[in-house]
Amino acid sequence: MEEVTRDQIDRAIGDKDISAARRALARFWRQSPNVAAAGFVVSRFETLRPHIALTPCKIAILRSFTVEPAVPLLRATAFIGGVDLNVRVGDFDTYVQDVLNPASWLYAFSPDVAILAVQSRDVAPALWEGFADLDRAAVSGAVEQTVERFRQVVEAFRQKSPAHLIIHGLQIPPTPAEGLLDRRSDWGQAASFARINHGLFDLARSARNIYVLDYDGLIAGRGRAAWYDHRKWVVARMPIAAGELIYLAREWMRFVYPIVGRVCKVLAVDLDNTLWGGVIGEDGIDGIQLDQGYPGDAYRSLQRAILDLYRRGIVLAVCSKNNPAEAMEAIADHPGMLLRPEHFAIIRTNWADKATNLREIAAELNVGIDSIAFLDDNFVEREWISEQIPEATVIDLPGDPMLFAQALRECPFFERLELTDEDKARGRLYAERRMRTELEATATSLEDFYRSLRMKAIIEPVNAKTLSRAAQLTQKTNQFNLTTRRYSERQLDQRLAAPDWRAFTVQVADRFGDNGIIGLAILRIQDGVCEIDTLLLSCRVIGRTIETALLAALAREAIRDGATKLVGWFVPTKKNAPARDFYKSHHFVAVQEREGATLWELDLVANSIASPQWVDVKEPAHE
Repeated sequence: MEEVTRDQIDRAIGDKDISAARRALARFWRQSPNVAAAGFVVSRFETLRPHIALTPCKIAILRSFTVEPAVPLLRATAFIGGVDLNVRVGDFDTYVQDVLNPASWLYAFSPDVAILAVQSRDVAPALWEGFADLDRAAVSGAVEQTVERFRQVVEAFRQKSPAHLIIHGLQIPPTPAEGLLDRRSDWGQAASFARINHGLFDLARSARNIYVLDYDGLIAGRGRAAWYDHRKWVVARMPIAAGELIYLAREWMRFVYPIVGRVCKVLAVDLDNTLWGGVIGEDGIDGIQLDQGYPGDAYRSLQRAILDLYRRGIVLAVCSKNNPAEAMEAIADHPGMLLRPEHFAIIRTNWADKATNLREIAAELNVGIDSIAFLDDNFVEREWISEQIPEATVIDLPGDPMLFAQALRECPFFERLELTDEDKARGRLYAERRMRTELEATATSLEDFYRSLRMKAIIEPVNAKTLSRAAQLTQKTNQFNLTTRRYSERQLDQRLAAPDWRAFTVQVADRFGDNGIIGLAILRIQDGVCEIDTLLLSCRVIGRTIETALLAALAREAIRDGATKLVGWFVPTKKNAPARDFYKSHHFVAVQEREGATLWELDLVANSIASPQWVDVKEPAHE
């Protein structure tokens, strides 16, 4: 691959070819991620800033050592990733005063993210330098005091700022004071710093928007001897070797990207020489390389990395130039494959342009093209996607397939700082939707399709275990949501404490899998009238008659509670058009108009709602 020069970048900027300049800057930075190149990259992005979309972010760095040389590297890395950083560094070793003082520069700056970059030698000097002089009680006391000081700093910061806080964990000394004996004790020097780090992780789990950077893990991954520069520490209070600063900047950005929302939701992958070695159309299913030796193990390792992302909630798609039947045979039947058809939400194998296919994948998944990452061994295909779809993330793969898995695992745009059960299931749910669509295409009628799904709906009262999910549904569901009323857990819990309020979750499963809790209904029953305060369903089950089964169950619930009328508002929004005719299609009558909203009513004495025969409904138990 030909190296990019500064002159090429400047020519592209001079020609006002913004896309080419940005691609060239990205390649230039990948080939030379050092301090000398960082200043050039930052200066050129400053020139391009008015012409490109960047996500702004303000970062405050509180520190006990010199970090200034890492700032240009941090900003260059962020620019390449689409983030425009405004970085402010606090004075040397004044982080406690900066946090405690409400009038300090820290709060005047009002950062989005604060980084507490401190060292073991500074926050626990007795454990770092004088460990051999301490007895066990002194060691235990020093550990507790260090964790408590961190707690006080975190609590003070959280009281004064809503910003995200990233805390450096403490590093273990490269050579413990007691040598080999250190590992023979539960209270050795290494174990003591590990206890402090455990305390920090506990602290982060108990507070909002607090995260711990595994600084010792970062050092160990790079190599302790390579990381440290003792001479620089003595002279300039900079303990990190110049060549290692880029890895610190990248580690900071692994937190910043998910904080600012610069993440990828979908990974679109090539097949030939990417998921397996060889070309399926030429080598056949028996000729592609997926054994546990070399080179097949390289491709299996990549598949393992992709499967790990799938477990993290990343949606998978295939975007490959292949004959569909041959590609599907390999995915479904090759014994060396770790990824199978059920892992992919979309399998797009044809001879069309990959940029076109990526756009279609984004449209079918209903995600922005900037949410997609593209993985392909072919440099020409990667460059084509970068040129045609600059919003997409193109993962740069090295020439050696043995390094493919590492390159994917190091991509920061798949990082998540929180993960719900729904997030974990997302990839599976999309894949199941694809299989349902394929089944529908082969069904002779819509009713046959519904019956073939073998749908089951479990309708249960909201309880302590489902309250969080119920509140989350009101916050996130937009398309099939008749009133779009939003509730926090506390607000919903308060409603349900009143005797006239009811709330029910809907869990749906079919032959392809369990969709989980995907619906919610909130009712208020007074004076013979049951009002549907909220009725919503996830878009992934809309149009499969689950909504009718739910409404029929709500009508029966209302009758059991003595209601003779079932009423509900439809409040139109920009997104809930799929629910516009829901009440009308179930024979409700419009009885009132107010500011664009319509109140619908059903006489429960004269009318009934039949539940679809193809949905097996389990309703709430009644005494």
